[in-house]
Amino acid sequence: MTIAPPVRTPNKTSPINPKLPIVLIGMMGVGKSTVGRRLASRLNLPFVDADAEIETAAGLSVAEIFERFGEAHFRDGERRVIARLIDGSRKVIATGGGAFMQEDTRALILSRTTTVWLQADIETLVQRVGRRGDRPLLLDRDPETVLRDLAAIRNPVYALAPVHVFSHPAPHEATVDAILKELRA
Repeated sequence: MTIAPPVRTPNKTSPINPKLPIVLIGMMGVGKSTVGRRLASRLNLPFVDADAEIETAAGLSVAEIFERFGEAHFRDGERRVIARLIDGSRKVIATGGGAFMQEDTRALILSRTTTVWLQADIETLVQRVGRRGDRPLLLDRDPETVLRDLAAIRNPVYALAPVHVFSHPAPHEATVDAILKELRA
């Protein structure tokens, strides 16, 4: 099992604004939606899953959008939906794993939200993604290989978030507690 890196405290140049929406970013399987729902409940805020909003807007599942129109089309719709969700009202928003990789979406998220990077070791991610069969980037591919390759590319970009929290293979409430501790720091 991989040793968890220490949680990084937000730096003073990126203060956490308690009036901004909280956006969760990170790899697929890290628990953004599950943790996001629980975090929103604890903060008495609305919760929004960006992928669910994309599916509602398109009338198709994320997998169907990828299959019919390709990733570029999906990312364009994702950017528009996230821009709509970041409307200035306080809420918790879970994004898809690739959303933060898009330069325009990343700039919007970093400038108008409190951004939290949820991290987990590859073994935990592999276990968690195995519970769902609807991940377009994993279709007919080895999840561990895909996740390792994606992490190598994405983690340096995710690290731009001012708040980093490690999601251990423990109850999601532990991750919620860690986020709350960081947000109150």
